[in-house]
Amino acid sequence: MDYTHLGRSGLSVSRLCLGTMNFGPQTSEPDSHAIMDAAHEHGINFFDTANRYGGELGVGATESILGRWFATGGGRRERTVLATKLYGAMSDWPNDGKLSALNIRRALDASLRRLQTDHVDLYQFHHVDRDTPWDEIWQAMEVAVAQGKVLYAGSSNFAGWHIATAQEHARRRCYTGLVSEQSIYNLLTRDVELEVIPAVQANGLGLIPWSPLQGGLLGGVVRKEREGRRRLEGRAKQSLESHREAIEAYEDLAAELGHEPGDVALAWLLHQPAVTAPIIGPRTGEQLEAAVRALDVTLDAAALARLDELFPGRRTAPEDYAW
Repeated sequence: MDYTHLGRSGLSVSRLCLGTMNFGPQTSEPDSHAIMDAAHEHGINFFDTANRYGGELGVGATESILGRWFATGGGRRERTVLATKLYGAMSDWPNDGKLSALNIRRALDASLRRLQTDHVDLYQFHHVDRDTPWDEIWQAMEVAVAQGKVLYAGSSNFAGWHIATAQEHARRRCYTGLVSEQSIYNLLTRDVELEVIPAVQANGLGLIPWSPLQGGLLGGVVRKEREGRRRLEGRAKQSLESHREAIEAYEDLAAELGHEPGDVALAWLLHQPAVTAPIIGPRTGEQLEAAVRALDVTLDAAALARLDELFPGRRTAPEDYAW
């Protein structure tokens, strides 16, 4: 396993981040525990979750699964860089969501109880809160850091100017501010190249891409469809039809390179200079093993250029749309 620093911080994290959103709703607790053990065996030390994860089991269920895994001991917590998030409402009661100082305090304490730990390594804002001033947010985070409950702060789904604004307010307080941004980023969805990636690089943040396979569309979906192993419906089917020609050519390219399509998609992200660690969200141990293969895939200049032809990216703003 290769490791890198999370943004400008001194924190070392694996080049793959284990996403846990499926733990509980899609993957049983015993299987979730087995996947996390296997991730550690592969050297993956970076785990991502959120207080809202849990699906039909209820909000907080996924954090509780992680907490019971940590409680089994064996150095599991100590070997994990633990990232969780807050923002979404945990109930219909006022102040049970977003980024007020009150909710940051309550949500953090509730996550710590579910996770059965005394601190979160990376506490992430799951969405920008347009109603709460940054001075309030950063004051609450400074208190959490002083209490030893949080080490680093990160954002998720922020626009470039949100990152710049957050960092400017942090600088005024002589505070570290954000060390990472978690955004959707993959070969099919490259909008963050306009302004988010430039903001991340200018402010020393690490980029943690979510949905690296675009909901499975970059994981060999055409071949699986032909073999009768996958049937798409609704928006996924519409998206495939909109990009079918490019996706078919992409799967052919992956075959020429001698790799599975999903491995190529993950490897492409690992070749992007702003990317710290794509988030993989395996439902099974087999899917984890498949994701780890991408670490051994090297894409040469010709392959990278061909991928850009199939899935054109965005130039940095404003040159993307203006002179």
